[in-house]
Amino acid sequence: MSMLPALIAVAPNGARKLKADHAAVPLTVPELVDCAVSCLEAGAAMIHLHVREPSGRHSIAPELYRPAIAGIRAALGDKLIIQCTSEAAGIYAAPEQIAAMRELMPEACSLGIREIVPDAAHEAAAADFLKHMHKAGTLLQYILYSAEDLLKFRDLVARGIVPGEKHFVLFVLGRYTAGQQSQPTDLLPFMQLWQPAWGEFAVCAFGKLEGACAVTALGLGGHARVGFENNTLLADGSSAPDNAALVRQISVGAPFAGRQTADADAARAWMRDLN
Repeated sequence: MSMLPALIAVAPNGARKLKADHAAVPLTVPELVDCAVSCLEAGAAMIHLHVREPSGRHSIAPELYRPAIAGIRAALGDKLIIQCTSEAAGIYAAPEQIAAMRELMPEACSLGIREIVPDAAHEAAAADFLKHMHKAGTLLQYILYSAEDLLKFRDLVARGIVPGEKHFVLFVLGRYTAGQQSQPTDLLPFMQLWQPAWGEFAVCAFGKLEGACAVTALGLGGHARVGFENNTLLADGSSAPDNAALVRQISVGAPFAGRQTADADAARAWMRDLN
């Protein structure tokens, strides 16, 4: 079991949520900055950042990412790790995702293995891209949706397509389906395979048991990502007023799992060790 301080990340909007889903979903740069400030105060050490076009459509364009990154940095300095995403969301193919992140070169980046390496034909390009990011010191996190994804990931590591010996992965407990309700037991198929020597894992989940899933992950030595991207409900089933309320639940729950929480500097330190 990891004895590292637990990283709490906030995913405040995702690729799909709009104001119709919750009035407090942050979409503009000022809204994202305000959200970052409140989530830092609530206990987050990292923000999983999505940006949108003026229409609200998901984007990974560097020219849209840069103002959001600059706004958060102006408000908070380095007090939050800013993790960008290459998420396809049914819009971007692997070459477009790779090109956008190569141009942006963020401090931290989350990458869906299913998207970046969908098949053998994409392995060479993925290997070159990941080597480039790894060498540059980008804090990489690999998104895995199933135990099968974890096995594929370990094969890619073994064959040198994913560089490094230890990695930071995110286990997604469920898929983006209507009414998805994750449960802590959804973590079991991953944990039956996971070995601590492989690095560090985090969990994200859907529905009102998001917090229970997150604290379970902390109790098993992992880390947690919460926020409106996947869930807008508090543990009692009521609507969360904002993302900070979801972060606060995990901050309060962490001691019950025997964990201290990390600030951004502590989280950066162990993430860099993995790279």
